[in-house]
Amino acid sequence: MDTAYAPHPRGSRVPVGLRAPFSGRAWREFLYLFLSLPVSIVMFAYAVTVISLGAGLLVTFLGIPVLAGGLAGSRALGSLERARARGLLGQTVDEPEPIRASKPGLMAWVGAVLKSGVSWRHLLYSLLHFPWAVFSFVFSLTFWSLGWGLLAYPLWRWTFPAYLDQPGIQMWGDGSGNGFYLDTPAEIGFASGVGLLLVLAGPWVVHGLTQVDRVMVHGLLGPSPLATRVSQLESDRGVVVDTAAADLRRIERDLHDGAQARLVALAMDLGLAKEKLAEDPQAAAKMVDEAHGEVKIALQELRDLARGIHPAILTDRGLGPALSALSARCTVPVKVSVDLDRRPAAAIEGIAYFTASELLQNVSKHARATSATLDVWHTADRVMVLVTDNGRGGAHTGNGTGLAGLTERLDAVDGLLIVDSPVGGPTSITAELPWRA
Repeated sequence: MDTAYAPHPRGSRVPVGLRAPFSGRAWREFLYLFLSLPVSIVMFAYAVTVISLGAGLLVTFLGIPVLAGGLAGSRALGSLERARARGLLGQTVDEPEPIRASKPGLMAWVGAVLKSGVSWRHLLYSLLHFPWAVFSFVFSLTFWSLGWGLLAYPLWRWTFPAYLDQPGIQMWGDGSGNGFYLDTPAEIGFASGVGLLLVLAGPWVVHGLTQVDRVMVHGLLGPSPLATRVSQLESDRGVVVDTAAADLRRIERDLHDGAQARLVALAMDLGLAKEKLAEDPQAAAKMVDEAHGEVKIALQELRDLARGIHPAILTDRGLGPALSALSARCTVPVKVSVDLDRRPAAAIEGIAYFTASELLQNVSKHARATSATLDVWHTADRVMVLVTDNGRGGAHTGNGTGLAGLTERLDAVDGLLIVDSPVGGPTSITAELPWRA
């Protein structure tokens, strides 16, 4: 839905269509189109000069560096256009990838500029934006000027008989003084009504015109799709590295505070039992019995830790049995449904399992629910994990929450987390993962 002129946040009773001509956004967009003409003239003249001068000097050595300098200037003008779009249209376009020369030196920089697709796209923007800027400037200025002029016609019609010696706006005439004029009250009211319609339609017309500018700025002045994808992958790689480091720290902490501490205590108890074995066999036997209990607890902790790293049942039998075993340990009754015709890649399978584990832990700890469901199925190219509960709701992916970390983990593998949790419940959280067989 187009939210260009959304309802007033305080629930104003004035219809959005009547407020639009007076909204700040409408006038900012009109100002953008108004300024586009002088800006585009400068950019078009610059682009033509760069191309002509660079091409004309190609017969000499100066042509190549002159063309490279002109392309660099186009990038600077493009940064001003992005700033203008950000300030007046509210459109934020990321900076394109910078020029990276393979080695220091002027010629290396010249070669990098000439090989940069971003630089040529900025020059192309300067050429293509000019005709569109002329059209949008003339059309928007004429449309709104005509609308406001006709709307206010009853206020300034007196100027015709006072200064032009005619009763009103002339619709047609034969050149001999005969013609049709808008001078009766009904005709004046009709003209003002037409002006009102044009004024009300003006913001939507202007918004439609600026959509073309948005596409051109984003497509020609922003980073290329490949560069955007590389940046996203670099960010995802950082998330994966941070997640792996956090998991290693957690495993180390669990070993140090749990099984390792218990085994140290066990070794000390066995040492004391060994010393008492000759003096007090019964006390030594009692200490050995207590040590045996400690061994069982330590083994259970190690099993839990191994299950937290990667459960054996997941490797051996797949998601269905692993999720059934997982739900059995949940403090809330969980109904599990797994519909997979084959197993995905081990990495995706593991992420799906731990996603379900994290969501069920949230149900146990925070939801105050009495029942929950866990559904897993396979679409054309996605693995879907859906967890619902009848708890109190209010779950969100804000900073500092467990769902925020889970969202980052899913983003690292092109996954997606969708949370629907109104206050009062119920909660429905869907995780989408790419299917990689």
